[in-house]
Amino acid sequence: MIKIRDLRFSYGNNVVLKDISMELQEGRIYGLLGENGVGKTTLLTLLAGLKEPGAGSIEIDGQKPFDRTPSFLSQIYYLPDEVPAIRMKAIDFAMDRGQFWVNFDPDKFKEIAGVLETDTSMRMDQMSYGQLRKTYISFALACNTRYLFMDEPTNGLDIPSKSQFRKAMSKYTSDESTLLISTHQARELEAIIDPIIILDRKDVLLNATLSEITKKIYFDYSTATSPEALYSELIPGGCIQVLVNKSGEESKVNLEALFNAVHRHKELIKKMFNDEIA
Repeated sequence: MIKIRDLRFSYGNNVVLKDISMELQEGRIYGLLGENGVGKTTLLTLLAGLKEPGAGSIEIDGQKPFDRTPSFLSQIYYLPDEVPAIRMKAIDFAMDRGQFWVNFDPDKFKEIAGVLETDTSMRMDQMSYGQLRKTYISFALACNTRYLFMDEPTNGLDIPSKSQFRKAMSKYTSDESTLLISTHQARELEAIIDPIIILDRKDVLLNATLSEITKKIYFDYSTATSPEALYSELIPGGCIQVLVNKSGEESKVNLEALFNAVHRHKELIKKMFNDEIA
């Protein structure tokens, strides 16, 4: 389990995260959403032990990430937004670097690379950015870590590759692993991420499963807007609007509409999911 308590982090006088608290349970693929500059990447690097909190605490299975103990590092993998084009064949890179993760599976690496249509015999510095990205995704999943943190993993992927990515994530992640995926491409990943975290610079606006969200929020697809809508947007054939769910009726979550509704009604959403109002 990941426990974050009153986390603060600054770059000089620039406060990036302030009093952030939340918990992440095992066996789930969390989607981390937020506007530019709210600290999504910073949070991932803090969880990976690459930065030290300015205040507050992070515990992952009782360990502090910044201590960077071998036992901790062997159970986490952080895939950054920018990945280096190393002058090695992909398979040689995987075999060399995989030694640092006790559960790394070379056969799984080759299998996932095949699903993502990546040539593991090709040198990484001669790959396109999309191919390079898919090589690192294959490696990250093949490490079989307990915790996997991914920063904008679909950046640079074309439409077929994004579909392949979703299939790989669904097939090759363990039920015991915890994944945290930072993304701006909410619509592209909404089939695989659950729960949803919406981060603000000074707060966690939402940390809830899709089931919890639909119990309290209703997504209406119709031709007429309601004055009670928290957010509404025209779409082909009508509109999508976000309403407080007063009837208990189920609906399909639209992550982009949810994100916009949360940012327009921050305090209301926080109260709703803290059970302070009905």
